[in-house]
Amino acid sequence: MIETASPKPAIRTAQLTKHFATLVAVDHLDLEIPPGQIFGLLGPNGAGKSTTIKMLTTLMDPTSGSASVAGFDVAKHPIEVRRRIGYVPQMLSADGALTGRENLNLSARLYGIHAAPRKEQVEKALRFMGLESYADKLVRQYSGGMIRRLEIAQAFLHRPAVLFLDEPTIGLDPMARAAVWDRLKELRQELGLTVLITTHDMDEADVLCDRLGLMHYGKMVVVGKPAELKAQVGPQAHLDKVFAHFCGGQIQDGGDYRDASQKRRTARRLG
Repeated sequence: MIETASPKPAIRTAQLTKHFATLVAVDHLDLEIPPGQIFGLLGPNGAGKSTTIKMLTTLMDPTSGSASVAGFDVAKHPIEVRRRIGYVPQMLSADGALTGRENLNLSARLYGIHAAPRKEQVEKALRFMGLESYADKLVRQYSGGMIRRLEIAQAFLHRPAVLFLDEPTIGLDPMARAAVWDRLKELRQELGLTVLITTHDMDEADVLCDRLGLMHYGKMVVVGKPAELKAQVGPQAHLDKVFAHFCGGQIQDGGDYRDASQKRRTARRLG
């Protein structure tokens, strides 16, 4: 019997570390995420989730250790990494003064998509995200859920291998949140996309993610499927109990004024 080689991880980190002066934001992180998986990164504020995403998306240099995304080292080949990823940050990235179609055309130009396929890809993205009938309305007139769907459309226009989402449904009502989940699952199915999300929403983590990693004080404390993690804690345990069990059972006052202000501003604008 001939053994076939397993696919390379879409994301791999080895002893990935980030210091800010004396603060260790991410502490020797080892992580592997296979292609086509939706992976949720959980943890209290200040656990190192957003710092991890910033290093993986080449927005921040690691202090030590290494990381690769879509087969390329984030420190040695940052341009190659950027060509192969999409990123939706917490802060709104769509321009409210432009229409949905104009936002997507601008993103397509920035990604270097040539004029010939650009129109087709923009129209397909609008249809896929359920925004076709709103394409020529200003984004400032969109609901919060529509804005998030547009931002996800912007991030996958160039067919990335890996999509990063930093708290993608913060501030959305339950119906808008479920619509975003559905589109992400369809993206994974249609494109074989790997998705890494950070979230504080335990329902989102349970429903959407194939595997979860819980971070605490910059360290990865446990990784597993939602059902496996719940079984470790006890019969009929919910993910919030898993969170409390592995993260010390206490609310952590992490983050700073800018973090709190940004999250509240995003929630207000999406709500």
